[in-house]
Amino acid sequence: MSAIQNRYEFVYLFDVTNGNPNGDPDAGNLPRLDPETNKGLVTDVCLKRKIRNFAALSRDGEPRFGIYVQEGAILNEKHRAAYRAVRPDDKDVESAKKLSPKESEEKAVRQFMCDNFFDVRSFGAVMSTSINCGQVRGPVQLSFAHSVEPILPLEISITRMAATSEKEAKERKDGDPADDGRRDNRTMGRKHVVPYGLYRCHGYISAKLAEGTGFDEDDLDLLWTALEGMFDHDRSAARGEMAGRKLVLFRHDSALGNAPAHRLFDLVSVKRHFQGEDYELDGPGTGNLPPARRFADYRIALDAARVPTGVTMIEKF
Repeated sequence: MSAIQNRYEFVYLFDVTNGNPNGDPDAGNLPRLDPETNKGLVTDVCLKRKIRNFAALSRDGEPRFGIYVQEGAILNEKHRAAYRAVRPDDKDVESAKKLSPKESEEKAVRQFMCDNFFDVRSFGAVMSTSINCGQVRGPVQLSFAHSVEPILPLEISITRMAATSEKEAKERKDGDPADDGRRDNRTMGRKHVVPYGLYRCHGYISAKLAEGTGFDEDDLDLLWTALEGMFDHDRSAARGEMAGRKLVLFRHDSALGNAPAHRLFDLVSVKRHFQGEDYELDGPGTGNLPPARRFADYRIALDAARVPTGVTMIEKF
């Protein structure tokens, strides 16, 4: 299948309820925040990880849909597979600690990685390790996701009603006789959650860059499917309830595009909804509203009348 012929932009909205969508390990796993606005942040890396995981689940074992960046993967060994294909008669490929492509091999090595790994074909990759497969610039890029309103992360204490070892159990048993036996066996911890947050992310897909990687319509369909269903296969107590809520595409009639991306993003607006009335975010009176605690507390408005000529707005979900 040939590469896609149309440029795309998209607006993706997802929410989190009583969970931590993207904790910062350098800050005690606190949910990431913009310090000036207190709006929540979710990195593009986090979202791409979930897309990769969904692709691995849904297309596992299919030839073109391997995943390059996987937990526990040895990237050099994946690069080595490219050299096996390019140099089938070179026995040194199996044992060499360093490999670099000759000038005549550079394109073939990169193309092997694109042809066999969905995430390289989509997002690109820097593969300039000791076994060097060069660099690929991917056609699909995501922005950081920002919550549409400020969030207030909560720190929740958690307990464990068990001892870690027999030694610990004996020490506790022989402890203070006045203890009621409940506090004695508790291990305290902390959990950071966002009670509710609606996040907005912008995406870009370049048809011109897709020509170089082979990103095709099948890959595009998988990307849309992943954005809709990836949270359903990424459940954990730490992340609470996360869900993809809205995906709006802008398909250009040409590969180079027919309108600036920022003008298209302005056609999708989010408003607060309370007792039958809609309010502009950060507008007068919004501060008097109770905090949003569900998706129904927002309204997503699409200004289809202002879509420029040569662009089609598509509401996927």
